[in-house]
Amino acid sequence: MMAAQRFGIEEEYFLADAASRGAVRKVPPAFIDDAQKAFPDEVQREMLQSQIEVATAICTTMAEARSALARLRSGLADIAGRHGLLLLASGTHPSAIWSRQRVTEAARYDRLMQELQMIGRRNQLCGLHVHVEVPDEDERIRLMARIMPYLPLLLALSTSSPFWQGRRTGLMGYRLAAYAELPRTGLPELFVEPDEYRSYIAALVNSGAIKDESYIWWAMRPSMRHPTLELRIADSCTSLEDTLAIAALYRCLVRYLLRNPAVNARPAPATRGIALENFWRAQRYGIHGGFIDGAGTGMRPVADIVEGWIGRLAEDASALGCEAELARCGVIARDGTSADRQLAIHEEARQRDGDQAALAATVDWIAAETRRVEGVERGEETAQGLLRAC
Repeated sequence: MMAAQRFGIEEEYFLADAASRGAVRKVPPAFIDDAQKAFPDEVQREMLQSQIEVATAICTTMAEARSALARLRSGLADIAGRHGLLLLASGTHPSAIWSRQRVTEAARYDRLMQELQMIGRRNQLCGLHVHVEVPDEDERIRLMARIMPYLPLLLALSTSSPFWQGRRTGLMGYRLAAYAELPRTGLPELFVEPDEYRSYIAALVNSGAIKDESYIWWAMRPSMRHPTLELRIADSCTSLEDTLAIAALYRCLVRYLLRNPAVNARPAPATRGIALENFWRAQRYGIHGGFIDGAGTGMRPVADIVEGWIGRLAEDASALGCEAELARCGVIARDGTSADRQLAIHEEARQRDGDQAALAATVDWIAAETRRVEGVERGEETAQGLLRAC
């Protein structure tokens, strides 16, 4: 019997000053107290004080995930507002200056900053992480290589980071370009056999280079604590509907590969090379470019690829009850991502009111869209238990 692909979603958000719209340097302790009282098992601090993370319960349906994230987004936004803050779901903050940010006081973060130095302080970036259950450890490791060609598509559909330090970057997804400064990031290495991966981890841990697997920050990784394969390539999605679409697409892809074991069964080095090129194209163009076809037949528009996968994954979407969320990927490919909307709002406001007002207008839109959870009951409870990243 096919596994149910239980899953969990983690979202990282920025905290901005409601008056200046800039990222907060020091988050008010009263806000953290209130947030953790309201959501004791679902909210945690991030490495920089201007960020916060939420984690859903273990979910079996998209309805559970929708309810959980709606409750967390709207609840945290309300609490933030009472403390003069805005909650922003985006890969980068449009105007934040990394050198002005403070580190959250915690033993793990202290060790990381000691190791990473300046590049740790520049890590002012927010992502979307999706855990999907794959009970067999060997299968999880093999799937990491088999699913690699499709990772750029998940990035393209989630792009929400066109700004950095108050400037347009020219990229739709700048977040992972900045994140690449850190070690052990980007696409995973190509481990065809599980023992290859285990040998790699053992070499790093036994040498003292890393403490454990949680210091591997690839775009996808086997979870250290849970029987899941964790997607990490996506930008934090401004729209709740886009978050659910990415989660549905990833969940369906995992199921599709599990029921079709011959697909990408023995990926070659060229597989990763082409994925790397498409990874860059996703960062640069988002949904507006094309991806190199792995079969070597040319370049295909992202919208065509999305349409093809929606059809190919119909059986999986039906089995998992996420047809509507998967179909949303087609809407994103047609209408644009958060990055598209941010750039449009910024340009319109810039022409009318100038650069600073344009950045403020962009932040205001992100804040409004982050908390927009129409059609979902706030406060509805979900299943208990957490899938939390290390």
